[in-house]
Amino acid sequence: MSRVQLALNVSDVDAAVEFYSQLFGVAPAKRRPGYANFAIEEPALKLVLIENPGAAATLNHLGVEVSSSGDVAAAQARLAGEGRQTATEENVSCCYAVQDKVWVSDPDGAPWEIYTVLADANTMGCGPAEAASNEAATDTAGAVCCASVSDGC
Repeated sequence: MSRVQLALNVSDVDAAVEFYSQLFGVAPAKRRPGYANFAIEEPALKLVLIENPGAAATLNHLGVEVSSSGDVAAAQARLAGEGRQTATEENVSCCYAVQDKVWVSDPDGAPWEIYTVLADANTMGCGPAEAASNEAATDTAGAVCCASVSDGC
């Protein structure tokens, strides 16, 4: 299964969760301080809300969630074969999940990720993965997560 992801910067995650719960008629699939995501079946959408009141824009990034690391690798190979510059991240912790992903930017610089979720994680921030079972994990929610590698993630 694949679905498009839309990640938004929001000034108040609680107000945004209330609005999007009403708009799509579903509760968040994952809720953490300053963060929520919705796994919406109809339309097939992964909506990610990142509390970031100082953000210059509402759009954080776009993405496509895919079923496996093999799908991520295939997307990277296809995009690179078409001359697109890509950046690959493997086994990283981002948005409270351990993920494999590849980043590419559209002609106007909008960051897109093609990713798969490998496991749940205790941290928001980007970096080497620490699975949810790791009691030593520290929360890096203040870090910019789920931004393209070129943005310092």
